Amino acid sequence: MMGREHIAAVLMLKQADIAGMYDPNPQSLVCAKAIFEERKLLVPPCFDSLDAMVDSEAIDAFLICTPNFTHRAVFDRIARSGKPIFLEKPMATTVADALYLVERTQHYTSPVQVGMQYRFKSQYQLALAALDRGDLGTVHTVALCEYRPPFLSKVDEWNKFNRFSGGTLVEKCCHYFDLLNRIALSLPARVFASGGRAVNFLSFEHHGLPSDIDDHAMVVIEYENGVCGQFTLNMFSCELYEELIVGGARGLLRTSERASFNPSRPSSASIQIEVPEHDAYDGFDCTFPSHIEAGGHYGSTLFEHDRFYRCIRGERTEAATCQQGLWAIVLAAMAQLSLQSGKVVDVRQALSDQGVDPYSLVPVNGLWDELREKP
Repeated sequence: MMGREHIAAVLMLKQADIAGMYDPNPQSLVCAKAIFEERKLLVPPCFDSLDAMVDSEAIDAFLICTPNFTHRAVFDRIARSGKPIFLEKPMATTVADALYLVERTQHYTSPVQVGMQYRFKSQYQLALAALDRGDLGTVHTVALCEYRPPFLSKVDEWNKFNRFSGGTLVEKCCHYFDLLNRIALSLPARVFASGGRAVNFLSFEHHGLPSDIDDHAMVVIEYENGVCGQFTLNMFSCELYEELIVGGARGLLRTSERASFNPSRPSSASIQIEVPEHDAYDGFDCTFPSHIEAGGHYGSTLFEHDRFYRCIRGERTEAATCQQGLWAIVLAAMAQLSLQSGKVVDVRQALSDQGVDPYSLVPVNGLWDELREKP
């Protein structure tokens, strides 16, 4: 499903060509080929194996769009090419595997970008730009929420099981935890989550294996710099709704998005910055034009691809790094742990208990220095 979205984005942007595809699932390739056939375009080569694809001289960069639990193994096989890699979110299903991937990329000679396309939704691009300019002053609170329908059907229903997805808070919510970290400009110190399984897939089984995926949660985060964060998830809504509220010393920033899986229902996005005399004090609509939204995830996938293209060309971009992808998973995993235990999780202690140390990979002055240094 995500592979087809990435193919469509490449075809729309025309910055590159699809030089080849590989998928061990035959039906997935049938669906991928249909994208080219519908546009009356030549279908690119379909390789018999991943190794044959990696060895192809026709390919300049790779996009890994496979199920979560395969990311580490697929990355290892592709990395021997030494070519640029785009790795879909979440980069792994466990903190240990995410840490492994960060370590693997420390001395990798080509760019590696993690798929956090929510950074490029229209309202979040505007919100992050305003925060980086200091429009709100010092940020003290940040809250995000998502209300949406249940997980869609995917190959072998892998997203209905924690062992394959990493859990709902890793699989679905790493986007939001990435945004929370990005806005707080800090690392999570303590996490508490409440939630579980209430409505979705309660009696669902696949090959005799019962689904164990969560469908709702509320998460509270205390950051090391004192910022207070909050995230709410509800996955038994009929339509899609997102809201971000950031409280700063000078006022409030609020964004909202209404969308739908029903193509007959148009989406809408808005932003409001309640700071005295701010141009956006009364808010305005910031919905992408329909031809941009058609690029996937309400247009954000096109911007993500553009950043990958620019990254390959040697430019520095605001796309997610592997280290930032790691910390989105750390926060998600700590929230998952809290949800299961019913207790507040001390992040440093919990990571130590698991025998992992992502702090050793944080740059000397942190993950967000380039933003802290802005006027």
